[in-house]
Amino acid sequence: MDSPEAHRRGRTVAARGISFALVAAVAFCAGFVASGNGSTAAVISHIPLIGDGLDATPDQNADLTDFWKAWNTLETNYVVTHASSTLPTAKERVLGAISGLATSYGDPYTVFFPPKEAQAFAESISGSFAGVGMEIDIKNGILTVISPLKGSPAEAAGIIAGDQIVAIDGESTDGVAIDKAVTKIRGPVGTTVDLTIVRGGKPLSIKVVRETIQVPETDYGIDEASGVYHIALYEFTANSAVLFNQAFAQFQASGSRKLVIDLRGNPGGYLDAAVDIASHFLPKGAPIVTEDFDEKEPNNVHTSFGYADLPKGTKIVVLIDGGSASASEIFAGALQDHKVATIIGSGSFGKGSVQTLLDLAGGSLKITVARWITPAGHWIMGNGVVPDISISYAPAKAAGEHDSQMARAVRFLTEGN
Repeated sequence: MDSPEAHRRGRTVAARGISFALVAAVAFCAGFVASGNGSTAAVISHIPLIGDGLDATPDQNADLTDFWKAWNTLETNYVVTHASSTLPTAKERVLGAISGLATSYGDPYTVFFPPKEAQAFAESISGSFAGVGMEIDIKNGILTVISPLKGSPAEAAGIIAGDQIVAIDGESTDGVAIDKAVTKIRGPVGTTVDLTIVRGGKPLSIKVVRETIQVPETDYGIDEASGVYHIALYEFTANSAVLFNQAFAQFQASGSRKLVIDLRGNPGGYLDAAVDIASHFLPKGAPIVTEDFDEKEPNNVHTSFGYADLPKGTKIVVLIDGGSASASEIFAGALQDHKVATIIGSGSFGKGSVQTLLDLAGGSLKITVARWITPAGHWIMGNGVVPDISISYAPAKAAGEHDSQMARAVRFLTEGN
């Protein structure tokens, strides 16, 4: 999810984003690029063009001799040995070859969806659907929970950030693309998915009942004892900028000049929301994040609108953890690089690549086309945002107290260390 600046280049229209890994009942995913009116971004334009707008010119440098040897050998010799099996059509074999080609790049975000899977994927990003309410990604080659969404069935069932999902309904996730894992986890409301996870080296079986997820977006208020105002963002949705404005207005009216923006467990969302919210803290034109296309097309720099409404003398802390990803990392990284906020907590997830979704052969080809880079030139992908003050999480010991990371933020804002 990302970008108010969805745009067209050539004739191809595609959805672009950081990831399409949100397993929840919302119409967006961390890193999905779309404009406010729902249009999508086009990023590829080659000629000559065919009906889908993609370049069909054969690559003269690619030797396909072995491919055709395999094709012809299978065509000539393969025998169906199971009564339930059927011989794949030529079209099905082509689709399989395209899937294998995409997989060969070794990038979990570059994947081909055959027609049926493409339809299911389109449904998963077009509106509400039944899921368990968590963001997932590939980390160190393993399907991993970035964060369960607040109030979700996944959270209620005990899923936590960092859980490694090794099987879904008894089927191994080894080598499974994120998007295909998402379709396996989704399902009708009221049905159950059995997730086998590894936590601390020990396997656990957690059953989660699918629901239509309603994602809470903000929580805010002032700690009367310290005078510290906090605004928690649980997701960067299409509505987040408006909701943040409401919370920010309350902060302005409170008279406090000590602000904590809590992005822990926030798996990301629309880039335009992150840019809009960051514009309260950065001057007009200040870079927030760059889409780096590796010289295949000009880089796209997203800059601050410069709202200039931050009360003078405000000290800011941004809290992050391993569940902070994509748009959360863009926001935190921008404020950190411009030295307008102190980042406290633990290292963020490290999700900073950009995908484009293209119609192909009745299916959809999702391709990584760019990477996110912070204003100071740091790559988010694989690195994440490193806190200025690192502290592990420990829950509050009693009602009315703060968890360890929030307590450290309050101490920093009130005592200056």
